[in-house]
Amino acid sequence: MKKVFGKPESLSDKPFSYCPGCGHSVIHRLTAEVIDELGIMTRCIGVASVGCSVFADAYFNFDFIQAAHGRAPAVATGVKRVRPDCVVFTHQGDGDLASIGAAEMLHSANRGEKITVIFVNNAIYGMTGGQMAPTTLVGMRTTTSPRGREVEEAGYPIKVCELLRELKGVAYLERTSVDDPKGVIKTRKALKKAFQAQLDGLGFSLVEVVSQCPTGWGKSPVEAVKWLDKEMKAYFPLGLFKDIRAEEPQEVAQ
Repeated sequence: MKKVFGKPESLSDKPFSYCPGCGHSVIHRLTAEVIDELGIMTRCIGVASVGCSVFADAYFNFDFIQAAHGRAPAVATGVKRVRPDCVVFTHQGDGDLASIGAAEMLHSANRGEKITVIFVNNAIYGMTGGQMAPTTLVGMRTTTSPRGREVEEAGYPIKVCELLRELKGVAYLERTSVDDPKGVIKTRKALKKAFQAQLDGLGFSLVEVVSQCPTGWGKSPVEAVKWLDKEMKAYFPLGLFKDIRAEEPQEVAQ
């Protein structure tokens, strides 16, 4: 009988320890599937930063580096420049990438570093207690914004893809989700295109994955999926923001 589905070779045998309904495990699985399909496992080096993403090194069958909080793009830049033959990527959350790591992310993109960033946006600091993140929606309650995020105090949620798309060093930029089968399929395709942009030496690539965090949001997994679809997608529209390989202008999310 022909085998049509199985565990990706790039994934280790260690069971995921993420909370029920969390999107990190789905994103890990898709990343591993793409790496297997491209045949680049022996060339891959991952960089995990602080947050829920810190556990990523245990789930893949290739080398991983643990970076300090927010510094994953800087570490990935150093690795890629020393080993340009390797495929280097980061796996980061929004509290890490868009807050303390905002400068590293922005300048890596602006320089056109040939790395791939997998950015998990669940609008909260999921690992350290559910605090407000740079992507927390206006009015959203967290442990540090019990009355809801207020613009006058915290400003507006940061839209990373919109922020990066005008930078000339960016080769590929897309926002997807993993709250339904359609989103999972699109995320897989986007990850493959992002890695391919690195393989082709085109510049910086980033996939922002809007993901659910039931524990941090204080919701059941089912409630979290519904809230993501209704609230997060309204503020963080899904779509392709930039692909320099395209001969024709692409439909860009507004």
